[in-house]
Amino acid sequence: MKKIIPLVCLALLLQPAWVMSRPATQSATIDHGGKIETKYDGFNGETLMRLRKMKVTCDGFKDNFKDGCASIDVTLHLPGTQLNFVHHVTLQVVFESKNWDQGRHGYERRGLAIVTDGETLRFGQMKLVPLGDTLMNEKMVEILETTIPFDVFKKMAAAQSVEIQVGSSRMELRDKNRAALRDLGNRVLATS
Repeated sequence: MKKIIPLVCLALLLQPAWVMSRPATQSATIDHGGKIETKYDGFNGETLMRLRKMKVTCDGFKDNFKDGCASIDVTLHLPGTQLNFVHHVTLQVVFESKNWDQGRHGYERRGLAIVTDGETLRFGQMKLVPLGDTLMNEKMVEILETTIPFDVFKKMAAAQSVEIQVGSSRMELRDKNRAALRDLGNRVLATS
């Protein structure tokens, strides 16, 4: 018994600071339906906090892209193993359609604009993410990606309304999408 108590005390002292400093309220999950994961990428020397692909709409879009679904995938990039400074954010917009005849977003139709509470922020052309060696699928999948500053991500998470526009395709984030973005942002520790 005399050996166990010092070992437990030593284990508590050796815990990383971010484990000890997290308030108990952050451990409660928010029911937004999104899947958030945190992992360390040793190859790039960064910690990744990611909101995995989350559906935004399947009602088509405010253009000619009918019978399609759109999803977002957001990754926060934090240098090293710390959890209080985000270097940049990767935003992916995933378009899925059963209709192969519908045109994809050509280069000239990949301009990204994010509207947060009426303020329009423009980010230029998104790049097409290659799907790799995938088998033919009955769905047409297109993944567009760009990097945005963390300040823009925070605006998106705090906004009452967020609309993402890619070319002429426009979709408004639902309450659950915005709650998932807030949950992801809340996992970054505030510096005091």
